[in-house]
Amino acid sequence: MSDTVETPEADLDAVQPDSIGPHEEEPHPSGLNNRLNWLRAGVLGANDGIVSTAGLVMGVAGATTDRTAIFVAGVAGLVAGAVSMGAGEYVSVSTQRDSELALLEKERRELAEDPVHELEELAGIYVEKGLTPELALEVAKQLTENDALAAHAEAELGIDPDDVTNPWSAAWASMVSFFLGALLPLLTITLVVAQARVAVTVAAVTVALAITGWGSARFGYGPTRPAVVRNMLGGLLAMGVTYLIGTLIGTQV
Repeated sequence: MSDTVETPEADLDAVQPDSIGPHEEEPHPSGLNNRLNWLRAGVLGANDGIVSTAGLVMGVAGATTDRTAIFVAGVAGLVAGAVSMGAGEYVSVSTQRDSELALLEKERRELAEDPVHELEELAGIYVEKGLTPELALEVAKQLTENDALAAHAEAELGIDPDDVTNPWSAAWASMVSFFLGALLPLLTITLVVAQARVAVTVAAVTVALAITGWGSARFGYGPTRPAVVRNMLGGLLAMGVTYLIGTLIGTQV
């Protein structure tokens, strides 16, 4: 069964030059790559901060009721996790940025050394996308005259030369969001009375994970319900396992 969508020819003929462009409800802003990059890092950082810190403090709470011990362990996990997340994100995105810059430099060199072959290559890409050879060549010529590097980088590499990934924005977003996410289980389990701290922390973390799961799905344009359920179940499993281990160790030590 074919997935091709057939569009009535009359509808296409009705399009006028003054109506072309992105829809109001679906804008295509510049700098979208970096915006999505730090949003992704922020959502994942918050989620990791909630889960890892909740698991840590729940494990300690299973072993002892000493508020100070739980708080110190939670703060140590919060600081170590935030720094680790920021550094890891910086290294990862820096590697991606280096690759993008190297590919752009290679494309820039090829355009300078063999512009005819590059034009033929660009036209060939548009032929593969469905244009006739004549129209593909005309499109390739006009795009090359306007901005050759941008045209080739987008068509061949999927890179916007003006929107190369920024490791610092991703690193800061990841680190700050991890810190903020980790505060929730840390403050909940240390400020609530001993008799209710575990139940209240589980409830607060579950709600927070539902929110971050929803956010990650929305930013990725995916279905929200499966993302929320997966996130909540993963967090509950982490807290349950660490609390059980802490309880077992606490009774033996």
